[in-house]
Amino acid sequence: MMNTLCRYLSPLLITALVLTSLPVAAAPATPGAGLITTQEALKAERSVEDRARIHEILARDDVQQQLVAQGVDPAEVKARVAALSDAEAARMADQLDQLPAGASVVGALFAVFVILLITDILGLTDVYPFTR
Repeated sequence: MMNTLCRYLSPLLITALVLTSLPVAAAPATPGAGLITTQEALKAERSVEDRARIHEILARDDVQQQLVAQGVDPAEVKARVAALSDAEAARMADQLDQLPAGASVVGALFAVFVILLITDILGLTDVYPFTR
């Protein structure tokens, strides 16, 4: 009886062992979810750092005063910065880093103005009426 049981049970156990040891390519839970490369992770981290640097500069009182003096709503500027693509945010952060220390307010305002102007010309925003 033991010999008959081993004869039927052995192939079943071998099959179960082989099937459970094979790697399974699981479908991602959400579309596009999966492994990311190191470069993609570094780009995402840099994007967060760039946006934080831009928000830090825009949060300064002197920059806020200049924005209001130019007729730009600071809340709208924050929304625009949040809507920037990663490449635009990186370019803006690089421009802010290259500005001299004394001209950072004027340069920051100029960079914000240029970015708002470009997005307005592209039809992504509606800030300046003269771009129509």
